[in-house]
Amino acid sequence: MNEQTLKRIAEALERLSPPPAPPTDLSSFPAYHWNGTVLAAVQGFKPLPIDLIVGVDRQKSDLYENCRRHASGAAAHDVLLWGARGMGKSALVKSVVAALQDDGFFIALVEASSSHLTSLPALFEELGASGRRYLLFVDDISFEPHDQNARLLRSLLEGGVEARPNNVRLCVTSNRRNIVERDATEQADAMNARDAIDDSLALADRFGLKLGFQYPDQDAYLHMVSSYASHFDLDWDEVDALSFAQGRGGRSGRVAWHYTVELAGRAGRKI
Repeated sequence: MNEQTLKRIAEALERLSPPPAPPTDLSSFPAYHWNGTVLAAVQGFKPLPIDLIVGVDRQKSDLYENCRRHASGAAAHDVLLWGARGMGKSALVKSVVAALQDDGFFIALVEASSSHLTSLPALFEELGASGRRYLLFVDDISFEPHDQNARLLRSLLEGGVEARPNNVRLCVTSNRRNIVERDATEQADAMNARDAIDDSLALADRFGLKLGFQYPDQDAYLHMVSSYASHFDLDWDEVDALSFAQGRGGRSGRVAWHYTVELAGRAGRKI
């Protein structure tokens, strides 16, 4: 095969290959999703209004203030939201970013999966070249003992060669307070117990702001239901709301929202 033939084949392959995707516009959208390779704009980013998230007032105030500092260019912490399932950790992160945008701050949410941690240096490089402020959101993260991804995240948060840029702060949610599960076999050995505990705490300690979420008592749950029902102009009954929660294994912010959806469905309404 001569050189001319090879050239024609190469030119034909170039014509068949799709054009490269245009660079993502990092200035025009309120939220983005990172798939490990490419940033894509999130269409229809409409979190719950922040005033609708009730029962976690201190957590809401602390998270908003920290993110406001970051959005304004001031020093701010990376954040760990930990605790009970269904208590609005993820919803609160998104609502805080939307509230800051409504208040005129040039900040965006970037959501990444915990399965894409090894690709974060590439993401940081892309975000770091932008003049915008970003909150990188990694939802529902946890690690087994000795998981190397935990050490990678520690390095990215603080002290690593490829640490996150100054215009990015991380916001991570986890059901575990320390993110890393403790190794029971190591804890059983008195000589290794201290090392095991220190290792399990090492990642969580990298977060300057840690916010805990607990399951609500009955009054707090009913307050959540009342807030949702009032916002959507739905009639509700206290006994019915408690029965609904009992049938779903307990009270939480998520159950209060599911009850609201149930009320709207019964009334033939959209929410």
